[in-house]
Amino acid sequence: MTRRFTRLAWTAATATYLLIVLGAIVRITGSGLGCGEHWPLCNGKLLPPLDLPTLIEYGHRLAAAAVSVLVTALAAYAGWLRRETGNGKRETSNDPTATLLRPGKAAYVALTLLVLQVALGAVTVKLRLPPWTVILHLGTAMLLLATLILAAKLTPGASPGIPGTPPSRSGLAALALGFVTVLFGALTANVGAASACLGFPLCNGQLIPGGNYLQHVHWTHRLLAYALYAYVVGWALRSKRRGAWCVVALITVQVAVAAAMVLLGLPQPLQAAHVAVGAAVWAGLVLAVR
Repeated sequence: MTRRFTRLAWTAATATYLLIVLGAIVRITGSGLGCGEHWPLCNGKLLPPLDLPTLIEYGHRLAAAAVSVLVTALAAYAGWLRRETGNGKRETSNDPTATLLRPGKAAYVALTLLVLQVALGAVTVKLRLPPWTVILHLGTAMLLLATLILAAKLTPGASPGIPGTPPSRSGLAALALGFVTVLFGALTANVGAASACLGFPLCNGQLIPGGNYLQHVHWTHRLLAYALYAYVVGWALRSKRRGAWCVVALITVQVAVAAAMVLLGLPQPLQAAHVAVGAAVWAGLVLAVR
């Protein structure tokens, strides 16, 4: 039974990752209102005519529906396992299924985040994509991804020694810095600051840009990314964790993608790749922190 729970959690996490990438494609292609202001229907219909913007946004909504089914099923399965183990009374017994109380709680947190995510998606559409709702929408999606990964990792037998191992302070600090970097990346993209800093690694050839607030937003995002890279390298050197070195590799790829994106004038495929690798960095941090 624990294996089924783990597989379901990993499936839900993978679907959530793909949903994040697809959400970025919606934004990058300007398809956020491809279904108009209608929600949950698309242009007032269950099956609307599918021009390209509508197809992209409708595909995003279908992916969100799939994630909703998976997360709901995970929480329901966790509840069933909890009842099977006597509401957690046998948690300290020799039955490994009894210790599913902890990943079960993660599944319930994931369900709560899902409800919030769906509500934010509806508000985002109804308010015609204000930046603050888009940023909150992405932030909640990242938290949902992290919670699903933890639900899978905390399952007894899924990762030997993991359930009883407390996360390191260095790992938690890297996770917090990574989350703030993600949020500033979303802010940079959604307030039109992506093109405010030309050149790389400096901003318009300056260490401290003296332009408008868009340059400051973009430059803050870059400084956070540089700080995250330096911190994770230090963490990897100190801890000698393979997971930390994997995150270093992912951030290296992300910096390369970001540099190419800026130098080539923000082509859409590289913008999508930037979000995809960024989400992978976040997932890698969650995996490496324990």
